[in-house]
Amino acid sequence: MQLGLFAVLVILSWTDLAGGSKVAKGKRQRRISTEVSQGCAKGCELCSEFNGCLKCSPKLFILLERNDIRQIGICLPSCPPGYYDARNPDMNKCIKCKIENCDACFSQNFCTKCKEGLYLHKGRCYPDCPSGYSAANGTMECSSPAHCEMSEWSSWGPCSKKKKLCGFRKGTEERARRVLNAPTGDRSGCPPAREVRRCTVQKSLCPEGPKRRKDEQGKRENGNGNHNRKEAKEARSGSRRRKGQQQQQQQQRGTVLPLTLAGPD
Repeated sequence: MQLGLFAVLVILSWTDLAGGSKVAKGKRQRRISTEVSQGCAKGCELCSEFNGCLKCSPKLFILLERNDIRQIGICLPSCPPGYYDARNPDMNKCIKCKIENCDACFSQNFCTKCKEGLYLHKGRCYPDCPSGYSAANGTMECSSPAHCEMSEWSSWGPCSKKKKLCGFRKGTEERARRVLNAPTGDRSGCPPAREVRRCTVQKSLCPEGPKRRKDEQGKRENGNGNHNRKEAKEARSGSRRRKGQQQQQQQQRGTVLPLTLAGPD
């Protein structure tokens, strides 16, 4: 009897402890959730106590920095050396260059500026220029023996696809530079004067322009012209058939000769 009462008391005590832990856990979760988006740094729209910023303002870039086993998000107006900016309708991000010893890149696998003391050649960084190449005009960019003098890169152009600026989400953008001086006169050995990279934009519908309306009107006019020509052709063929039938009827009737009566001698 006493053992039974003791077992009942143990079960009731365990139930109370379990219920209390659930309540405490619920309170802790509510406390953490209320801390989200409170006390965020400037430019941050959504943040967490443990992971820093989770979403930045539209014009800023989010950079994830590793701290032991955690990633801390911070918002920056531009990406730091060793990262390139990736614009996205949802959120702009700073993505780390995968090229070793790279200070600036426009994609993960193509460097545009190496760390100090290294030479840039075809998107990679080297301690010395490869055989047959040398630094152009005192710069740290390897070029062919032509020693071409290049202008600065232009800014990136608008995101486009098949020469259109609307009606798509993923396209390409490009920038260019000019050959200022090619001593041998042959520009084929100069560094590239055009670069292209992928881009993502908010998809928008293309408005119906006057050219499209003009094309549709031309198609209708061509259709009417073809119909009129067909009717004229059928009328000509019908006229020829009627004329042939009339000639055939005349041939079937034959020519009627008048009779001549002979008088008395």
